Amino acid sequence: MNFDSFFQQRPPSEQQDAFKEFEATELYCPNCKRAVPVRQRLLLILPDGDEYEYLCAFCSTSVGTKIVRNNKPFHIITG
Repeated sequence: MNFDSFFQQRPPSEQQDAFKEFEATELYCPNCKRAVPVRQRLLLILPDGDEYEYLCAFCSTSVGTKIVRNNKPFHIITG
């Protein structure tokens, strides 16, 4: 299937969500000097989203980060 026919079959509202978020399965590791499978680890919980770190599956070197934005409003409860 080519991309043109993929988008022609979907309504415009679904076209925008089709590639909204990507998950990396392989990234380049500077330590291993090649593309390697990666593991995802939660690094930080931020008010506007969660930050994840991608780690090399072989040597655990950090090879990238990603922030997943929250769509829900964030409220701080004070006592």
